[in-house]
Amino acid sequence: MRAACLACLLPAALLAGCRGTAGTPVGDARPTPATTGGYGAEFLAVGECSSFGTASFTEVPCASERAAARVVARYDGASADGPLCPPTTDFVLHISDRSTAADEDGDGAIPQGYACMRNLEPPHPGDPGGGGGPRTIPGDCVYSSGKGQVRETPCNGTGAHRPQYRITKATPAREDCPGSTALYVQLGGRNPVGCARRL
Repeated sequence: MRAACLACLLPAALLAGCRGTAGTPVGDARPTPATTGGYGAEFLAVGECSSFGTASFTEVPCASERAAARVVARYDGASADGPLCPPTTDFVLHISDRSTAADEDGDGAIPQGYACMRNLEPPHPGDPGGGGGPRTIPGDCVYSSGKGQVRETPCNGTGAHRPQYRITKATPAREDCPGSTALYVQLGGRNPVGCARRL
């Protein structure tokens, strides 16, 4: 059996305000196991679907009434060392490294990896302004969660915290941000600086 854990990380985007310093990221991880359903040559390959469960995720046919999310990207290795998920990913399933006789190619090993997931139906926390997902992207809103730290929250104000800033642009460096920028948010990727304006 393959185990995976759900990392619905609402990534703590680091901030360094015009006069501030960078902080330490804070994240929420909720481990959830996953089991194989035997529907593809590879467990949770791109285009395959999973169910949502109260205690685990299972691979299921995408046409199944139990299908809840689709794999939009799949990578081997640890997510900390691998490529970023696509910007509008809703959540990430981390697949643990296991040895078993019931794996996809019969070699007795299931490699560590991660699947970038998108819900089949709304809500989509990974969408710009959605208030979640594993990446912070332009269009997202954040609030101050402590000295030098921000966290995502829905832009429509439905979250537990009121949005204070909206990320308007992602740039390679701070000097590329517009003059109206009130906050710089660390995003990662090719354009790692988020230019945010106060709401």
